[in-house]
This record gives sequence, structure tokens and C-alpha cells, in this order.
Amino acid sequence: MNNMIEINVSKLSLDVVDLWKNQLLLLTAGTFTDCNMMTVAWGSIGCMWNMPFAQIVVRPQRFTYGYVEKSDSFTLCAFPEKYRKALQTLGTISGRDIDKLARTNLTLIQSSKVSAPSYKEASLILECRKIYSQDIDPRGFADNAIQNNYPKNDYHRAYFGEIIAAFGEE
Repeated sequence: MNNMIEINVSKLSLDVVDLWKNQLLLLTAGTFTDCNMMTVAWGSIGCMWNMPFAQIVVRPQRFTYGYVEKSDSFTLCAFPEKYRKALQTLGTISGRDIDKLARTNLTLIQSSKVSAPSYKEASLILECRKIYSQDIDPRGFADNAIQNNYPKNDYHRAYFGEIIAAFGEE
């Protein structure tokens, strides 16, 4: 964590729309010795049940899904623009059959408070303790256009993680 400082989670301030919409975030679940990662572009960060949280969604056919299911934690990491190609690789290649991290220039590091690892090159690290999950139910769509995101009816599972540690560049 080069030049990273711990951020008081209760004082965490982010441009969350830009973070989710214009940057690629890397979700990682598992342990330092057995993990998988994928880029994510849908989610939220805020306050729920009196806790700071990050919410992510993962489709059941993704290899990372099994890791998030069996893990008690996950990390969300943002990176400088120069790592975009590595993040695109991690978002398009499955870790089911190959070591996709080896095809990038990213370095796995042990997180400070959760079992899910982080990355040396990250500019923002959110360490999250999984606190809730539920499958998205299409009966809840108030806007029918949302269904267009699910032509195969492969609805995401939503996961909430309490943000228990955050680190950012100075």
C-alpha cells in the first residue's frame, strides 16, 4: 500500500457516482492463498443499519460468485487509470480455468482487517465484512426497463458489506 493512509470510515467521503460509473472497481473474495476477483460497475456505498456499507451485485454464473458466497468478507479496490487494461482483463477472463491475476501487473497483498486480499497498486481499498445477501427479485422492478439488463433471467445476488477499514492515497 504505497502512500496509503487509513481513512476513518465514519469520515469517508467519495464521489460514488463517478466511482461506480466511470472507474473500474475490483471485487475480491476469498483468502490471500485462494481468492478470485472480478471488475464490478454496479453497486452502492452509504449507510445502512447504522453502519457504513458497500453493496455489490454478482451474477450466479460468475466464478467469483462462489468465493463471495463462502467468504465472510470482500474488498473493493479502485486503481489509477494506468491499470485500466489489467482491470479489463480481470473483468473479461474467468478465473475458473486459469490464473487470470498472473496476466496482469497487479500485486495481491494481505488486507489489514479482513481475510479477502487487496492490491498494492490500488488507490482506494474498502475492506468489507459481509453482513447480508439476497437474490434480486424481478417482481420488485418498478421500472420494467430494468428487465432489459437480464435477457437470460440471470438475476444478480446483492451483497452488503460493512466497511470496517478504508485506505486511500494521500
